[in-house]
Amino acid sequence: MAKAKKKKARAKSKSKPKTKSAKPKAAGPKTVFSIAQITVPIAGSDQLFPVRRIYCIGRNYAAHAREMGSDPTREPPFFFQKPTDAIQVVMPGKTENHPYPPLTNNYHYEIELVAALKSGGKNIKSADALKHVFGYAVGLDMTRRDLQIGMREQKKPWSLGKGFDNGAPVGPIYPVSKIGHPVRGSISLSVNGQEKQKSDLSNMTWSVAEQIEKLSEAFELKAGDIIMTGTPENVGAVVKGDTIVGKVFGLPDLSIRIV
Repeated sequence: MAKAKKKKARAKSKSKPKTKSAKPKAAGPKTVFSIAQITVPIAGSDQLFPVRRIYCIGRNYAAHAREMGSDPTREPPFFFQKPTDAIQVVMPGKTENHPYPPLTNNYHYEIELVAALKSGGKNIKSADALKHVFGYAVGLDMTRRDLQIGMREQKKPWSLGKGFDNGAPVGPIYPVSKIGHPVRGSISLSVNGQEKQKSDLSNMTWSVAEQIEKLSEAFELKAGDIIMTGTPENVGAVVKGDTIVGKVFGLPDLSIRIV
């Protein structure tokens, strides 16, 4: 009986169809080398905000527009971009060394409120624009002013003046859920303890919502885009050894030392 049972069991096992092992999928194309994702810390979290693009608005405070030779009552908003890897993360409570860049003898500070987007689209209306904002940070739009002005006078693009290594120091991003949308409050900058720039966020010619609307008419905005929203008047030069402290109401200070 035992032998008969064993024969039946072997017969059953032979009759079962064999399953084919799945073939490994062919690997897709690989990049020649890897490039690090540029990120900014999110305050109160171990998560990071991935940066896709950096948009900047020019002359968005009336007094600054006038000091740059423009008429703020007639000029529509205009934008430029900085390379994403221009970001230099500056954590609260620290003074980070900031290298004085090459090719300039007139290196300027510009304090700005930074808006970070969690979503985007095309032709966004200003009434809906703030729904796309993830949070806000303090930033500096550092500028090689002599190169910017030189290119402008030659009617050439002035990317050399704005787009360079470490040209966008930025603090951690504070989510809207924690701080809301800053629409008023002081924005200021000091050099070696002496106040140089001072204004109020309410003095922006174009609000954050309006900037998003205008940008989305020209570009499809997406998650990871950040907008440097303009600087007040009294921009000026710094030299090696100077310490810059930027302040925006409701956010921690940003501090760098020019080296």
